[in-house]
Amino acid sequence: MGKTEIQNPGSDQMEARLADRLSRLRVDHGWSLEELAGRTGVSRSTLSRLERMEISPTATLLNRLCAAYGRTMSQLLAEVESEPPQVVRADQQTVWRDETSGFVRRSVSPPHPGLRGELVEGVLRPGADISYDRPPIPGLEQHLWVLEGILQVGTGETLHEVRAGDCLRFRLWDRSRFHCPGPDPARYALVIVLP
Repeated sequence: MGKTEIQNPGSDQMEARLADRLSRLRVDHGWSLEELAGRTGVSRSTLSRLERMEISPTATLLNRLCAAYGRTMSQLLAEVESEPPQVVRADQQTVWRDETSGFVRRSVSPPHPGLRGELVEGVLRPGADISYDRPPIPGLEQHLWVLEGILQVGTGETLHEVRAGDCLRFRLWDRSRFHCPGPDPARYALVIVLP
């Protein structure tokens, strides 16, 4: 099984801050590991190992935790970074890899106080298939622009095939799925706007 990793300057420190933030969020909500497991469908032992930094989270696991805490993935990752600068240089953009699912996520314009939008670059390798059972925040507005390849996007019961140059706009209320049928990787820009 592949390893999920976050890469940027101070990657180990960021993973430690992420594990600490997840632990503090659980405590702030007054939830035991058992209660969080019930809310997310993730085992107590996995949650415990995640908080102790023994494992790195997958995209699906982070999405479930974000949904329980009412945050987008970008908001959670921004909470473990220092104050984001006005100009986000390419070498300072957080790159997160989920080798298990074949997903690479670059936070091009991370969340910032006073701003409702963020910009993410995603890359899915051919055959990659990621499913989320619910949105982190119901009604989350998304604009997905495919830059290269083909991406199949499921929103609730609807499946869209989006090709290079196409843009898919939607509000996310239900489950979602992102699949790259190949033969080439799918690279896309995703604008996320909080409700």
